[in-house]
Amino acid sequence: MSSYWKDKTVFVTGATGLMGSWLVKSLLDEEADVVALVRDQAPNSMLVREGLLQRIALVSGDLETLPTLQRAIAEYQPHTVFHLAAQPLVQVAKLDPVGTLRANVQGTWNVLEACRLADNRSNVVVASSDKAYGANQNLPYMETFPLQGRYPYDVSKSCADLITQMYAATYGLKTAIARCGNLFGGGDLNFSRTIPGVIQATLAGNRFVVRSDGKFVRDFLYVKDAAASYLALGEGLAEDESIAGQAFNFSIGVRRTVLEIVSMVLRLMGRVDLEPVIENNASSEIREQYLDSTKARERLGWSPQYSMEDALKETIDWYRSELGF
Repeated sequence: MSSYWKDKTVFVTGATGLMGSWLVKSLLDEEADVVALVRDQAPNSMLVREGLLQRIALVSGDLETLPTLQRAIAEYQPHTVFHLAAQPLVQVAKLDPVGTLRANVQGTWNVLEACRLADNRSNVVVASSDKAYGANQNLPYMETFPLQGRYPYDVSKSCADLITQMYAATYGLKTAIARCGNLFGGGDLNFSRTIPGVIQATLAGNRFVVRSDGKFVRDFLYVKDAAASYLALGEGLAEDESIAGQAFNFSIGVRRTVLEIVSMVLRLMGRVDLEPVIENNASSEIREQYLDSTKARERLGWSPQYSMEDALKETIDWYRSELGF
């Protein structure tokens, strides 16, 4: 059977990032025609490492420049836009809130505005996050919960999410929102994150440093499952008008503390002797988060294909291969 995405033009922002690289890889596997907005050269990106950059059209520019986006959307007339580009790190957002808001909020309205102004109205899938919900005593998060971010990164995702809904409600732009748990997988070179960080430290024979007390609860999603979730949401948005303006949660569906994740990685790597160092100095972060993905399962037919353990095994193998240990 022919892929739904075969020969469809797809525009991707954030293509050199973790999620973007895996999504582009999946789209190329599905024989889509991919166009990517690229701001900086990223020689360590999986997109470059695997030679995928040679197989796609590139638009040079950044999210803050609306004319660049307008030109790209008008010229390529994409069937679907996957807007993934963002400043993705919680600690960076705390240090540089204005830069984070500019990238995550202004960048989102620029993408949506470029699509609104184009003659050919593209479908737009926007990457939000479980952080958009903010802290909530009622868990797991459901799509009906209010968006109430309080810290810089969380606020940037709440705002981008609401702006996306605004464009759907006010201008009839066909948008959909993906709220994923913490993404992980091969290709993530942000070693300040827990999973790549503990793998890197363990491969080097070092004890991993946990910034918090280790009891923060997080929800995770393997990047291969995340790529499949975006494709499912993009297809659903194109084929079912009732999806427009809606948000969908995606996660493995297993809540774990940071220490549980670290312990699992150490066990799979055979280094349980490398007990982590607990600094307990994290601040401006939500204590407990996890998602309910029932809506995605029922409306999109999506479900994760990897267990946490199998996903971590593949991820560890990627780093062992790429980091040369």
